[in-house]
Order: sequence, then structure tokens, then C-alpha cells
Amino acid sequence: MAILALDIGATKFAAGVVGPGAEVRDVRRVDVPDAGVWDVCRELLRTVAGPERVSAVGIGAAGPVDVRTGVTGPLNIPEWKTGFPIVAAVRELFPAATIRFAIDGACLALAEHRLGALRGVPDALGMTVSSGIGGGIVAGGKVLLGRTGNAGHVGHIVVPGWDTPCGCGGRGCVEAVASGMSSVRWAREQGWPGATGVRLAADAHAGDEIAVAALHRAGTALGAAVASAAALLDVDRVVIGGGFAQSGAPLWDPLRAAVDAHAGLKFLRGLRVELSEITHGATLAGAGVLAAERTADEPV
Repeated sequence: MAILALDIGATKFAAGVVGPGAEVRDVRRVDVPDAGVWDVCRELLRTVAGPERVSAVGIGAAGPVDVRTGVTGPLNIPEWKTGFPIVAAVRELFPAATIRFAIDGACLALAEHRLGALRGVPDALGMTVSSGIGGGIVAGGKVLLGRTGNAGHVGHIVVPGWDTPCGCGGRGCVEAVASGMSSVRWAREQGWPGATGVRLAADAHAGDEIAVAALHRAGTALGAAVASAAALLDVDRVVIGGGFAQSGAPLWDPLRAAVDAHAGLKFLRGLRVELSEITHGATLAGAGVLAAERTADEPV
């Protein structure tokens, strides 16, 4: 019997087999196609499962989601943006399996709380800064899901000073300003010739003025959002993971400066904002924990 974990990201799917200690192994990744999205996802799951009978699948999906109906509507996957019934689709593929489903940010927070920098921390915020921006809330030692499963969706905190249109339909969301995709888009509009967040970070370290400005812009917006979220949630620990979060000082120096500027309340003076210890696949790791540990009627 096999337990599987699936990560539905903005640009990639990842899936693997969950081991006895909730670790995810034999991981395979595929790009999200422009069309036939479920066909590609289904084939990935079949490949990872192989001949094994599947007893459980943990799914962490880019949001928004509706855990009540098992639907995900990732803003950056056009074919699924209006809603795709991922739980029903996976259940049809593996009829004997228990399907457990959460937004990617909740899976991230679960991974950090069980395996990463938030072990033993009862109240905290976990964030991912990658193609998009998401998050999950740990309160009283539990990861909160919220009414529809979208608790902690911090990418849509509105940050001061920007009116940038967001894929959610709003304006000025931190995801629209500070995600990897948004930062690359802004830099290209200023004349930067690159195409990826990795290249943008490398150019910032090399002193390219546009790249430096793009990461300063992103870090400042992130710091404001982190300070606002910490005040709302009354937490003193924030852990940030994701590919774009690995950009180093050009991102983190303005991020920390913005946190210091905005986190002025007395109960926030000890606020710690740290880079995640889980360098690859925190959402997938959390989906593995979700599949291995959670029972059907138990909060995360």
C-alpha cells in the first residue's frame, strides 16, 4: 500500500511517495501545461504510484481552494482558475484511497511545524515566496484552515504605496508586487532583459541597477505585509520559504528594514523573520505529513 503526496503549484506539479516518517521520496516534477492540465497531473500520479495500491493521497494546492467541496482554483493556472474538483478527480483515479486536501500555505505551515523551523512553536506564520505568495497560520499548535480552507492566504494582503493589478481582481496585493513572477514582470518593464527570478537575483547580487531595484521593491512590500500579518495574528515567528525567498541580501535587507519600520507595537518587538530550513518542496513535504498523520475528522 502506498501513500502519495501531490503539490499543485503555479507552474509545476510535484508528487512522491510518503515514507514511514512522513518524508516524501521518489519525487517527480512536471511543468503545468497550458491545456490538458488534469491529464498531465493524472499521469504524474500514476507514474509515482506505479503498481502499488494507493491508500491515501495528501494534496497541497495553490489557491484559492474550497476544502468543503474539494475544489482548487489556482489564479495562475487559467484552465483551473474557475475551479477544478481535484479531490473528486484523484478519488476517481484511486478509489480505495483517503484523500486529504489543503491549500499550499497550510501544507507549508504543517511542514515547518512538524519538520522545520517552527517545531515546538505554538503560534507562528509560515510563508512561501515563489511564483506566487502564500501562507499558513499555526495557532495553539494547530495549523488553521478557516471557513473554506484559505486561512493564511497572505499573498492578498494589500500593501501601501502600490496600486498594481493582481490576478485575484484586486489591486496592490503583495503577490502582485513581490512574487517572483511579478518582480520579473516589473523588471522587464524597466528594460531588464532576463526572464526568471533566479536570474533576477543573480543580477541583483552582481549590481544590476534594475535587478537591485526590483528586489528592493519586493522586499519592502514583503516586510510591510509580514508586519501587518504578525500584528493581526499576534505571532513572534515568521518563516519564509520558496524559490524567490532564496534571493539573499538584495531581498532580505529591505524586507527586514520594512519589518522594523512597521512592527512598532510592543508585542511585536521580538518578532523574528527567518528563511525556511526546508530548501526544496515544503508544500510537498506538508502534503506528505497531511496524508500520513491526519485522520478524516481531525484538524490539521
